[in-house]
Amino acid sequence: MTMHPTLEKAFDQSRVLKVISGLNNFDAQRVAATVKAAERGGATFVDIAADPDLVRLVRDLTKLPICVSAVEAERFVAAVEAGADLIEIGNFDSFYAQGRRFEAEEVLALTRETRSLLPHVTLSVTVPHILTLDRQVQLAEDLVQAGADIIQTEGGTSSTPRSAGTLGLIEKAAPTLAAAYSISRAVSVPVLCASGLSSVTVPMAIAAGASGVGVGSAINQLDNEVAMVAVVRSLVEALATVSPQRVHV
Repeated sequence: MTMHPTLEKAFDQSRVLKVISGLNNFDAQRVAATVKAAERGGATFVDIAADPDLVRLVRDLTKLPICVSAVEAERFVAAVEAGADLIEIGNFDSFYAQGRRFEAEEVLALTRETRSLLPHVTLSVTVPHILTLDRQVQLAEDLVQAGADIIQTEGGTSSTPRSAGTLGLIEKAAPTLAAAYSISRAVSVPVLCASGLSSVTVPMAIAAGASGVGVGSAINQLDNEVAMVAVVRSLVEALATVSPQRVHV
């Protein structure tokens, strides 16, 4: 497996920002707005639903690497043929509200199935935050054994902060930060910290051991592109404040 050179360099520098338009977002206009904002704001790559038409649309809009997300292995094949650069099993957040859980066995089986269909495509896999932290670490190790090239953490969008302001932002990010800290010390592949992050907590993710961050709703739920670009830029600037060599333990 050869990772896209732009991504490989950014992961090496712990400067990755993935902008997520949403696994179940098939609205071409909203996806396009998110992607344009991601590029203008300086994001590293974009993550869209695994739909060939969306991939072709986004490929015409940007030179950024395109990741596609799904929870069915077969959906990745057509998306990769349409031009996707890498694939992501996960971005499970939209399913939790529907009462659907993703257990370790299902995620591991899906990873193996996906890897057998697409053995040479860069594969990122999300570790469900519904698992206890020790089970998240064990699953991450198993996923790498099964062929995952990147591990993504989650948790923030499902946590409700009790405090206002900056403390509330830290509370919201706490589950995914804890996962990033523990998993990054157990696996040799890059860890992408996602869910519930902000410009306040992005530096904490890198300090915890992540090589990059994924941000979705903080950007894709805004209703104008200027505001979206501003958020992306603030996240890029937040990433630039951290020296991973200084904070790793």
